[in-house]
Amino acid sequence: MTDVTQVVPGWMSRDELDGARERLPIVYIDAVPVRVDERGVVTSIGLLLRAMPDGSISRAPVSGRVLYGERIRDALIRHLEKDLGSMALPRIPASPQPFTVIEYFPHQEVSGFHDPRQHAVSLAFVVPVSGDCVPSTSALDLVWMTPQEAASDVVSQEMTGGQDRLLRLALAHVGVLP
Repeated sequence: MTDVTQVVPGWMSRDELDGARERLPIVYIDAVPVRVDERGVVTSIGLLLRAMPDGSISRAPVSGRVLYGERIRDALIRHLEKDLGSMALPRIPASPQPFTVIEYFPHQEVSGFHDPRQHAVSLAFVVPVSGDCVPSTSALDLVWMTPQEAASDVVSQEMTGGQDRLLRLALAHVGVLP
């Protein structure tokens, strides 16, 4: 019997992935890492500084593809550990539910969410983390900020592709949008 939780890395070559991106929406996860107090109230939001698909340097949540045969829960854990380190200790429920679904389009005017490479459908989550977080080698930095700082115009201007809107949706979802 085959283990259905095991993911085969590199399930598509770069050329195959590029071809699929031209023909199919690709499934992604977006995860906004947060710290919470003893009552479960969000006290800080973690944002990565990274190079984006459009070539810009931007603040961004954790994000990435869901691989063929991979459960959403496993994709969340994989991307959170890849971007925040193995000691991030994300607290993901047994059956995670996204707070919203985002559609990224190659044409910015379609939805306000933009990825120049593809049409992507992303399930968006707010994920509490309780461990030590260290940005991955693909990220330039990781900054923890208060909800007020995260919702500021300054941070919004540091985000691209509609990620600032995603962040504001996440803050509203957990009741800390100033």
